[in-house]
Amino acid sequence: MTFKPTQIAQAVALSLLLGSPLIAAAQTPDSTETTEQRKAREAAEEKLKAQQLGTVTITGIRASVEQAINIKRMASSNVEVITAVDVGKMPDKNLADSLQRLVGVAVRSDYDEAEKVSMRGTNADMSLILFNGHTVSGGDWYVADQLSSSRSTSLSLMPSSVLNQATVYKTSQANIVDGGLAGTIDVTTRKPLDEKSRFGGVASAGAVYADLPGKTSPQLNASFNWKNEANNFGVIGQVFKEKRHIRRDTASRFAYGTSSGWGEINTATMKGITDASLAGTGYKAADLNGVRLPGSMSSEFVEGVRDRSGGMLALQARPTQNLDIGLTGFYSSMKANNFGRLNSGAMYSMLLGKADSVGATGAAAANTNSNGQQVFAQIRNPVIVEQTTMYGHKLRVLKSADIVFADGTSPQYIGNSEAFYRDGATASSGFLDLDAKWQLSKDLVVKGLFSTTRGVGETQLDQGLTYARYGTGVSYALGKVDEAPFVQYHGAGANLPVLNADGSGYKLVGRAASSTKTVDSEQSLAIDAEYTQDSGVFTSLAFGARHAEHKRDLRRWAPTFRSAALAGPDPSLAIGYPGNFGQELGGGNWDRSGFYFPKDVLTGFMASQFKATTPEFERRVASEIEMREKQSALYLMQNLEGPNNRWSGNVGLRLVRTTVDAQIVTPLPAGTCAKIEPGKPATPCAAFPGAINTAGDGSTFFDGAAFNPAQGTVYYKVPSHKQFDHLLPSMNLRYELSPRLIGRLGLSRTIGRQNYNVYGSGFSGQSCGPAGCTVTGPNPNLAPLTANNTDVSLAWYFAKRSILAVNLFSSRMQGYPKTGSVRQDSTVDLVDPVDNRVKTYFINTASQQKARIHGIEISYEQPIGAGFGFSANASSASTKVQDGRPMVGASKYAANLGGYFENDVFSARLVYNYRSEYVSSSTAPSPTANSQGQSVINGVAMPTAPTMAAPVSNLAFSMNYNISDALQLSFNATNLLNPVRATYRYSEAEQQKVDASGRQYYLEARYKF
Repeated sequence: MTFKPTQIAQAVALSLLLGSPLIAAAQTPDSTETTEQRKAREAAEEKLKAQQLGTVTITGIRASVEQAINIKRMASSNVEVITAVDVGKMPDKNLADSLQRLVGVAVRSDYDEAEKVSMRGTNADMSLILFNGHTVSGGDWYVADQLSSSRSTSLSLMPSSVLNQATVYKTSQANIVDGGLAGTIDVTTRKPLDEKSRFGGVASAGAVYADLPGKTSPQLNASFNWKNEANNFGVIGQVFKEKRHIRRDTASRFAYGTSSGWGEINTATMKGITDASLAGTGYKAADLNGVRLPGSMSSEFVEGVRDRSGGMLALQARPTQNLDIGLTGFYSSMKANNFGRLNSGAMYSMLLGKADSVGATGAAAANTNSNGQQVFAQIRNPVIVEQTTMYGHKLRVLKSADIVFADGTSPQYIGNSEAFYRDGATASSGFLDLDAKWQLSKDLVVKGLFSTTRGVGETQLDQGLTYARYGTGVSYALGKVDEAPFVQYHGAGANLPVLNADGSGYKLVGRAASSTKTVDSEQSLAIDAEYTQDSGVFTSLAFGARHAEHKRDLRRWAPTFRSAALAGPDPSLAIGYPGNFGQELGGGNWDRSGFYFPKDVLTGFMASQFKATTPEFERRVASEIEMREKQSALYLMQNLEGPNNRWSGNVGLRLVRTTVDAQIVTPLPAGTCAKIEPGKPATPCAAFPGAINTAGDGSTFFDGAAFNPAQGTVYYKVPSHKQFDHLLPSMNLRYELSPRLIGRLGLSRTIGRQNYNVYGSGFSGQSCGPAGCTVTGPNPNLAPLTANNTDVSLAWYFAKRSILAVNLFSSRMQGYPKTGSVRQDSTVDLVDPVDNRVKTYFINTASQQKARIHGIEISYEQPIGAGFGFSANASSASTKVQDGRPMVGASKYAANLGGYFENDVFSARLVYNYRSEYVSSSTAPSPTANSQGQSVINGVAMPTAPTMAAPVSNLAFSMNYNISDALQLSFNATNLLNPVRATYRYSEAEQQKVDASGRQYYLEARYKF
């Protein structure tokens, strides 16, 4: 039976309507044909294919699909591939956008752009990204990410136009660089001598419109290639300059102190909750004990810019037929100044009768005061619902209520307002690699690769002001997880930074400024060789070595203030949030008030508050990370191939050594070393010569005041050295069940190294007692993670540019970090602050545990006919951590659905992406943060709730029109569904945050020459 294109299209439409992906059945040969008939048919199909390829040149989307499928088909291991036969055919603006189209790959998006890539339900830290076979250091533009010291690579600096091919290795093999616990992604750039034409290039110019900020920005990109007539020397150059404005509108629980997040009602400490205050509601005060309630109702308004520019230069020479030398350099930088404003509530503080201006609620924190008495907020009109947590427990949630002070109470502390402008926020990433391939003999090929890479993330000045807000209460009502809650403040006065005569309004209570710079760098040398054996099933033997030295350096500074006095800018210069703030968040009538001082007003005022000292005095040693990591590896891999090419594969072993040297920041006992006054000669501390006594670290130096050398804390650095050895075996087998049906089996052990802050964060909280001494800090014995992986796949290449594939995978992990301050066997020698004697301290720190992930992936790709085609994939990954908590960054479900049309004049592509809920972690978890702690709610002990990201869907579109052979018009649209990204705690009933960033529309003219 033969289908015409229109018949196939009808079958596709009917199948989609019925929800069935088995369109391939329309092209399945008659199952009754004999073996001889099948062989004859396949031979005829191959002959026809060869004839077609001899006369027809496939380009664009179809060529990319065909090339990617062919590479996947011939690979011994299980891989996914993206190729860029014709740049611009995908609606992607960076490499993360492109990679998320692949089955089993998910991304973390910041604002409206994909940034970090994770694989098969794991966190982004567990995926290794390579460029041309080596790692790439990258910088983060956002200050929280700069401080986190995560291993995950931000791809926001990598425009998709640099891509030649990206290969995602889902099963490991011995000749792949170690470090990808869940998988490895190798991105290759173009080689000059592989170009078809001697000279050519592409230049594009256009603009992007971001609809939420309502601004248009230029987009420029150009590349060229040239090679000589002898085809033994060539060059490729590329430059890009891409600017885009961003904005994020947010409703959240974020606030100061205890008011940030969720907690439980306790009528013993929240004394305003009484039977009398609840009269008429049907509740008694005791009924509310243990009910979960949000600590605050807040709104956040963030604006910024992403101004990305850079380029790439690749040189390639072939001086002899047997020698190939290449030099590739890449650099990208992003200017990303951003302005964050927050208007937050403090419902916990109100209920606890506390009025500390930064949200503290401890016994020493300031109390509320009305007519000389401490007052407590009441809960009126409560609506309580029941939730089922992710762990299966039943909890009650205060879905709506009025949190108000008793009638007649004077205005009290009800929240804060702040605005912080992050000036000089930048990120950069660059690499330079020199590679060579030498055919020493007909049987032996040697390759060499030297690379150096450096990434920098910097915020020159994170500066802002904090105002405390005073009023009589707040009302709220939570709705759906992905819409803003109703919020209304009471008795707070006008939306202006002034304190009114009745005590309502705003009062300046804080100012802060700091600088951050993170430098990540690596130099590596790799030698690889392959010896052709051609001896039975033994086809070639691959062997090699690699050595890399990686450095991570995090520094912070803080300017010195002239005076302790707080006096802000002229209140009349403040402005309110824009009128369309929060319009994408739904939720109806909710509080959108908020004020801030324009950038120039704020930065000008802050500059007037600073006093010139010295860079060394402004240094903040307490948060520094300084570490060096050496990675060395040897490997041996035997490539195999059976008779008639029916099966092939490889088996290998990789020996890896990781050496970690870190300088751990440690406080000295008070009074041990005096600090050096700024500008005075630096002299070592006699009692402790290694002390860093020139850094401020909590010191002040106000105008007109004598310098106090005993203030603040003096730190020194304790060296830490650790070495880890691992054997990583691997096996991959490819078997042709038929010429079109291929099965694969992959077995491997992989490693993933811990985040840098696990080894490099500082010590604190020294304590000695009858049971010995303990200190909180990093665990030097925390070994790299290891995983034993099994991967089984079956792929059916049922037609040209078509594939139906199923993968089953399982990973059993050892060494998954369990953060929290728990005493371990690890020790460190420190000075006891009580008697100034050196003692051995046990470290309260992170430990390690087992984890498991297993799942299934299905992918389907097929041309329909008449220029149409589509692709679809879906994955399911189940994770289990030993202590019962969900794995960070793990989505159980992910899916992509894309359709395209292409002819010689016009092409279009529409791509849908879905990711289910996952534990959200925008930064690397602190090794001592109690994220693995237990909470007791209503007498039931349960794991502390992580922050969960709710499911999210998105849509992207691209369209290209060839005005002529040389001139093309391109339109792209991203974030088309304008997804509201929501996070929650124990269940969706406990909304934590909801934000939106808007859509982007790109229009470009592309000229080929």
